[in-house]
Amino acid sequence: MINGLIGKKLGMTQVTDPAGRVLPVTVIQLGPCTVTQIKTEPTDGYEAIQVTFGKKKLSRVSRAARGHFAKSEIAPGVRTTEFEKRGEGELKLGQPIAIADVFKTGDSVDVSATSKGRGYQGVMKRHHFKGNPASRGTHEYFRHGGSIGNRSYPGRVRKGMRMAGQMGNEKATVLNLKIVEILPEDNAVLIAGAVPGSDGAIVIVHHAARAKTRGLQVAAHA
Repeated sequence: MINGLIGKKLGMTQVTDPAGRVLPVTVIQLGPCTVTQIKTEPTDGYEAIQVTFGKKKLSRVSRAARGHFAKSEIAPGVRTTEFEKRGEGELKLGQPIAIADVFKTGDSVDVSATSKGRGYQGVMKRHHFKGNPASRGTHEYFRHGGSIGNRSYPGRVRKGMRMAGQMGNEKATVLNLKIVEILPEDNAVLIAGAVPGSDGAIVIVHHAARAKTRGLQVAAHA
């Protein structure tokens, strides 16, 4: 199969685990996704599976995209993404892929989406600066960023300097979240914790790229 799926964030709720603890979870409608292209080493130079999620009006699709979806004989989707192929299973154009084909309860996943836009923000909210002292003669400079460089060298503001500016509305990824429960009849999954984006946002869920190892290291030194 593949190492991830495309879905839509529905919102947050809470569930109780077997130990009686209340866990905040995000509900995501995950799939079903449909295979739109199978990329191979001889043809494309690498192996990947392209899938699409949802449905889009034909009037909102370009002619090139219409031809692409016509090859797999499926309707155009809202979001189309490539995923790495996992395992030896054979996939076909137009084949639907459900949650149970990719994930199981307890899996660690990485979730990517476009974060909520916060507009133009200052350094305290955007970069968590503590601000200037509120005493000792400070006035009209409480939430400023302070010095941004030297005058003689380098004589300019270095790239990447943390300053005020646009906050949010960019791709964000939360790593190593746990799948708490899968609801196959609703094509939904409950993931522990919060994920980027507002309700209704398109999200991409894939198997964790780097599993947590801190607990294993602590156990080894104990």
